[in-house]
Amino acid sequence: MYRFLLTPRWWGINVFVLLAIPFCIFMGSWQLGRFEDRVDNHRGAEDDVVAGRQEKARPLDTLLPVDKATSGRQATASGRYEEQFLVPHRDLDGRPGHYVLTLLHTGTGKVLPVVRGWLPGDPEPAGAPAPPDGEVTVTGALQASETPGSNGVPALSGLPEGQTGAISSASLVNLVPHDVYDAWITLNQGDSGMRAVPAVAPGGTGLDIKAFQNLGYTAEWFAFVGFVIFMWFRLVRREAELLRDTELGLDPAGETKPEPGRRQEQDRPEQQGRPSPSGV
Repeated sequence: MYRFLLTPRWWGINVFVLLAIPFCIFMGSWQLGRFEDRVDNHRGAEDDVVAGRQEKARPLDTLLPVDKATSGRQATASGRYEEQFLVPHRDLDGRPGHYVLTLLHTGTGKVLPVVRGWLPGDPEPAGAPAPPDGEVTVTGALQASETPGSNGVPALSGLPEGQTGAISSASLVNLVPHDVYDAWITLNQGDSGMRAVPAVAPGGTGLDIKAFQNLGYTAEWFAFVGFVIFMWFRLVRREAELLRDTELGLDPAGETKPEPGRRQEQDRPEQQGRPSPSGV
């Protein structure tokens, strides 16, 4: 009954199935490997941040520009605190709050954004502690400029005066008439009783949308394997049923075809019981 599998048409179908299954398995395994690499990269970046806290602080300029290798490293800089901004919608340990961001005017002519700490609740300028006066030396974890809409940074607009949505030179350069470092640091210990903001891994090393896309593609490729096998068995079964119906004298609609001469035999008794035209 299954000799039809050796016909040229079915040879093409079988070859396609035999090639499609390993190809789908290979692509699914490759996507899974990409996801695992991103997970390992994420863990490695978090380990680097933890290790960076234990390292000796280095001068800020020796760690610039900020990249995956220097992000989270301990940096130190000296200068005077001047302008202060609040960064709203920043949660810490599941609690809503905001950052207190103060610009440090260094001897290089540039200003360094420094996150002095975190406060709960809505941002209120009167509730933010004033920065220390005079020359100060700050030490904290080096961070890359934020990009709104990525790495957990909300894209905000229309904020009131004294607030900024992202900690980046691109945002702050429109708020102050100074050159701003394309980096910022978060103090290891919160200033003036505020809670310290922990450093985060650099963007592109976490379990972002791309990582979960790889996981989704993995499921799709393995689902294709099951679909190909299912369709092959379904086609084989359908072909076998058609051949069996043909052997039984059934048409595709499932009706029995009368055998030759059978209708004539069934009509004979009727014809025998009818009176002849001559009335005999």
